Amino acid sequence: MNTDRKALWAVRQSALPTVVRSCPDCPGMRHRASGKIRVNASGKLLDVWLLLSCATCDRTSKVPVHERVHVSTLEPARLVAYEINDPAAVRELVMSASLAAQNRYRLDWTGTWELETRMPLYALDDPNPLSVQVRFELPAPVRVERLLQLGLGLSRAEVRRLVADGRIRLPFAPDAKAHRDFELSIHGPGSVDAAKHAKSLDAPDAERTDLARIGLPPAPDRELPRRTARTAGTSPVGHVRSRMTRAAAVTVPS
Repeated sequence: MNTDRKALWAVRQSALPTVVRSCPDCPGMRHRASGKIRVNASGKLLDVWLLLSCATCDRTSKVPVHERVHVSTLEPARLVAYEINDPAAVRELVMSASLAAQNRYRLDWTGTWELETRMPLYALDDPNPLSVQVRFELPAPVRVERLLQLGLGLSRAEVRRLVADGRIRLPFAPDAKAHRDFELSIHGPGSVDAAKHAKSLDAPDAERTDLARIGLPPAPDRELPRRTARTAGTSPVGHVRSRMTRAAAVTVPS
């Protein structure tokens, strides 16, 4: 999009997601990352687990990351990160959707993100378009409508109205959930009105539409014939009938 008005919104991480799975010792279903990774070696075979703590009873449980893998299959830097409980490695494992699917638990992303807006104070009624780049620091599924509410400081009804009016243009529906970078644009009322006006100018006039309907498209760059007062409002069939009526009215002299 060619515009000089640009802004950046960033979905920042504020916490790690909660792991939702049953606890063997209590009815609790919510677990948090303990910040630790356990590595056990048996000869050249390794087992790696992510350690979780139950939010109810604080019991430690293990999530298998690698089981009985040869030491040569892991990059040295990654193995060191596991051994020293590197926070980046812990974060990666906790947020891993594939690891969650493999171990049959789900991630709760509630309260894990916040929106940081780097947007100058542009007025929403400015006719010049504003391009907004939305960047995700974590793969949290966020409803686009909620992002717009926070970024623009508007109510849900106001956001929906602007989307319906074409003032806010999105690559997907506003009630969809996004977890990857995308771009949206915000337009002033003047630009939307101009687009509607241009569209109306491209529409064919009534006479050309009528001609096309009866299978007689006008030749290009040729002026349409004007309707005379004699034939205006009279169909071809009606005109023939009127002539037949007049002929029938003529009497033959005796």
